[in-house]
Amino acid sequence: MDVSRLKRSWALVTGHGDQVPLYFYSTLFLTHPETRQMFPTNMAGQRDRLVTALGHIVSQVDQVDRLVGFLQDLGADHRKFAVRAEHYPAVGEALLATLRHFLGDQWTEELAQDWAAAYALVAKVMVEAAQAAEAVNPPWWVAEIVGHERRGFDVAVVTVRPQYLLPFTAGQSIGVSHPAVRAWRYYSPANAPRQDGTLELHVRAAPGGAVSSRLVYGCAVGDQVHLAAAVGEALTLRAAGSADLLLLAGGTGWAPLKALVEQVSVEGAGRQVDLYVGARSRTEFYDGDLLDKLAASYPWLRVTQVVGVNLDRPGEFVHPVDRALADGDWRSRHVYVCGADDVVAYAVTALTRAGFHPGQVHYEGPGAQWYGPAWRTAMQSPSAPDDSGGAR
Repeated sequence: MDVSRLKRSWALVTGHGDQVPLYFYSTLFLTHPETRQMFPTNMAGQRDRLVTALGHIVSQVDQVDRLVGFLQDLGADHRKFAVRAEHYPAVGEALLATLRHFLGDQWTEELAQDWAAAYALVAKVMVEAAQAAEAVNPPWWVAEIVGHERRGFDVAVVTVRPQYLLPFTAGQSIGVSHPAVRAWRYYSPANAPRQDGTLELHVRAAPGGAVSSRLVYGCAVGDQVHLAAAVGEALTLRAAGSADLLLLAGGTGWAPLKALVEQVSVEGAGRQVDLYVGARSRTEFYDGDLLDKLAASYPWLRVTQVVGVNLDRPGEFVHPVDRALADGDWRSRHVYVCGADDVVAYAVTALTRAGFHPGQVHYEGPGAQWYGPAWRTAMQSPSAPDDSGGAR
C-alpha cells in the first residue's frame, strides 16, 4: 500500500467539495437501499462527517497506533446505528466507485488496490472493535423520561432513568436519540453518578435540530429515549489531579461543570473552585436558583454569573473568561471550559494569551456535542448542527 499515493489521490477527490459525499451516498443507497434506514432523514450533517472521517483516516494512515484507536472507537460507536459486519462491503463498494468517478483518468489499477487494501484494514478494525464492545455494553440503553421541566422558550431540563445502569464519569457525554428520530446528539449529564442511575440533561433546542427540538418541545414524562455509552475524557477531573479549579461555562455548557462541582463535593478533596457562568442576558440564567444555592452551600465554591450584553455599552460582549481574567491570576489552576463552539474557542484563545499552558486547559473540540467519540478526534472545525443543529 503506497501511503503517499493514497494521500495525493484523496487531496484530488476532496477538491470536488460537497459533490463527493453526495455521490457516495447516492451510490450507496441506489445499490444497497437497505442501508438508507441507518441514516438520518436530513443528510446534510452526515455528508460532512463522511469527508471529515475519511480525511482523518487518510492523514493518519502512516501512524497506525493513533489510527487504530480512532477506528476502534468508530466501530464500537456505530453499533447504535445498527451497523453490522455485512454492511461494510457495501460501503467499500460505494467508496471505491466514488473515488473512481472523481479521479477519472488518474484512477489506476495500482491505486484501486491501495484503496481496497486500506478500506479492508479499516473495516477489519471497526468490525473487531464492535464485536468486542458487544461483550461490554449494549448498542444502546432504553431510558424513561422521569422529569421534564421547561426553563425557558428553548431550554428544558430532562431527567431520564435507564432500564439498567449506564456507567459514566462526571464530565463525560452520553449519546441521546428519540425512537422517532434516526439521529443522535451527545449531552454531558449535569450530575455525577447517582445511586438511582438517573441522568439530568440540560437541552437547548437548536434551529433544525431533530433531537434537541424533540427533547425540548416533543417529550413528556413517561416517554422513552435511547442512550449510548458514555464517551470522552477531556472534561473529567482525571487530568487535573487534586488541583484547584477554574470552571468557565456558557449557556447549557454549565451542565457538565455542574457535574464536576458535584464530583468535587463527593470526593471532598479540599479543592478551591471558582465558577463563572455566562449568559447573554439576566433572564437567560435558566439555572440561577441552583447556582445561588450551591454558592451558599459550599465554602470552597465561589460562583460568578456573567451577563454578556451590557445595554449601556452596545456592541460589546463580555465572556465568562473576560470576567475571570479581570478578577485575578488563575495560572496555578486547571481550567475547564464548556459551551458553544465559538465560546470555547474564544476562551481557549484568551487563556493561551494569558499564559496558561495546554495541559491546564480542558475542553472538548469543535462539534463535540454533535458527534460521537471518534468524530471528536477527527473534527478540526465546526460542521453541521446537532443531528443537524445547535449548541450545548
